[in-house]
Amino acid sequence: MKTIWSPWRLEHVLGKKPHTATCLFEPPGEGCCAKEDLLLYRNCGCICMLNRFPYTNGHLLVAPARHVSCITDLDSKEMTPLMELVSAGTAILRRVLDPDGFNIGLNIGSEAGAGIADHLHFHIVPRWRNDVNFMTVLADVRAIPEHIEMTYDRLLPEFQVYYQSRNIHHHDSSA
Repeated sequence: MKTIWSPWRLEHVLGKKPHTATCLFEPPGEGCCAKEDLLLYRNCGCICMLNRFPYTNGHLLVAPARHVSCITDLDSKEMTPLMELVSAGTAILRRVLDPDGFNIGLNIGSEAGAGIADHLHFHIVPRWRNDVNFMTVLADVRAIPEHIEMTYDRLLPEFQVYYQSRNIHHHDSSA
């Protein structure tokens, strides 16, 4: 028998993961990234982070900064950078992890499957042709081939380049 390790889940399984009063999609601080929160990118309009309990490695969550529950609550000034970040996150995953495809979507309302229904967020899930194991089907168990912190370290440099390009672009356009 082979062993599947997922040590990052232990605090969650044992109920020792401290609950915070803040929203997952509103991590503390002002920095553009934070490994402890798995935050890969933040600007004034949106964030991108790794899903702490992913379906596959590289599973990203992209959310608007504003706490809204439905896509219809966003205005065009919020929608544009959000969709640009979904696109950029997909491109970064393609370059770094080389998946064969993606599932990209959002669930609006708990009845539609939203685990955090009060803050809208997109899921970007990379998929690989030969990664259709039996674990999810039989036991609702995920087999993640790479430790989440290693995935974070692989993705962060690309998001930092994206952040720098966005800041330069915005700085130049306001001059």
